[in-house]
Amino acid sequence: MHITFHGAAQEVTGSMHLIEVNDKRILLDCGLYQGHRADTYARNLNFPFDPATIDAVILSHAHIDHSGNIPNLVKRGFRGNIWSTAATRNLCTYMLMDSGHIQEQDVEYLNKRNRRKGEPPIEPIYTRQDAENSFDYFVSIGLHRTVTVADGVDLTYFDAGHILGAAFVQLDIREHATGKKWRLVFSGDLGREETPILHPPEAPADADIVLMESTYGNRLHGEFNQARKMLRNVVRNAARRRGKVIIPAFAVGRTQELVYVLNQLDADGDIPSLPVFVDSPLAVNATDVFRMHPEEWNDTVKQFLLEDGRRSPFDYANVEYVREVRRSKQLNYLDESAIIISASGMAESGRILHHLKNNIGDSRNTILLVSFQAEHTLGRRLKDGVNPVRIFGEEHTVRAQVESIEGYSAHADQAGLLSWARHFDRKRLQQMFLVHGEPDAQGVLIEKLKQGNIENVTAPKRGQKFSF
Repeated sequence: MHITFHGAAQEVTGSMHLIEVNDKRILLDCGLYQGHRADTYARNLNFPFDPATIDAVILSHAHIDHSGNIPNLVKRGFRGNIWSTAATRNLCTYMLMDSGHIQEQDVEYLNKRNRRKGEPPIEPIYTRQDAENSFDYFVSIGLHRTVTVADGVDLTYFDAGHILGAAFVQLDIREHATGKKWRLVFSGDLGREETPILHPPEAPADADIVLMESTYGNRLHGEFNQARKMLRNVVRNAARRRGKVIIPAFAVGRTQELVYVLNQLDADGDIPSLPVFVDSPLAVNATDVFRMHPEEWNDTVKQFLLEDGRRSPFDYANVEYVREVRRSKQLNYLDESAIIISASGMAESGRILHHLKNNIGDSRNTILLVSFQAEHTLGRRLKDGVNPVRIFGEEHTVRAQVESIEGYSAHADQAGLLSWARHFDRKRLQQMFLVHGEPDAQGVLIEKLKQGNIENVTAPKRGQKFSF
């Protein structure tokens, strides 16, 4: 058996790991690489293997850095099954179509520039139609249901607690030529023990080989209760100033958590009665999927709905979900306090840019950052206090308050990762690979794991191959 790491190797993007056994090739995740534009296009367009030779894809969850290059894989010849949970498949329906739309928009912009420079046009990595074509290959299975996905390879999903539908992968593998057997566990992205909506990650069974994410291997998160108090205070203070709260938020996961917490605060009378606008078509569609899967909601959510008489975590009298561009534009003329939640979470694209442009110069307003802000993004510049900032190519003076809440990460922190890893039998575990993490985080986590007597830990480089 061979494992080759083609993405999310000493980086936190483009998850893609290839398993070869019994003359079969199985891909764990098929994510888009997200980075500098020059590197991104070529790397995503060209796979380091022939997609037609892949027999199956096993998808951990719907985030674009894990699922986003599936349409390109199908476009280039893949014809096997794409295994996922039902909620992941439903989210991918919207997320991959949205990604295809973004690919088309990006290429249209670049080709206008190329024409001015006399350079040849380029094609999108994939289109909305390519995304739609890929849905024919999805096969959904429930948690704890074992299925054979290739000759000698059985798959079982377990709850990863990260986003709706996220699962970690257990593969029971038998190599026919040698009779060797392995249990391989791939974490995908792990969630936190305490989450507002979802169940916590399940404990893994024993394994011989483990691929574990390491995003926050060197960091501890704040508590959700503290994040809730900070959100309450931000809303109260903005309302006293008769200002708005503008929140850049990821469309899947973060937006739904925020609406649920605002729902709770409203039910308890802890915040004034303010209109809440969710202005992101993808977030609106993703929320529909969250409503479709109440089996994913934890007991705290169910208790809240029962005690407070609310019909869902994502709906109460003050919330309006905005799909139409016309309605989104009308929000620019609001002359009252309100909360506007819009994508993207790092304020790099989408409708949030229009809301920032129209509200960033008013000292009554608050820009609330609730997501990780990568370097070189508008969100990061706002967080770092840069003033003025450029939006749509124009400079804008930042007069609005800028606040940040750190406690909403959907990833396990260092303590959560170590807790999950402790379930593996040290005598059985042959090798642990750390993926989906930057080198600094991985280095710290490796030392912590070794202190817990997990010795055979490595952080593979992209393209590195291991044989067992």
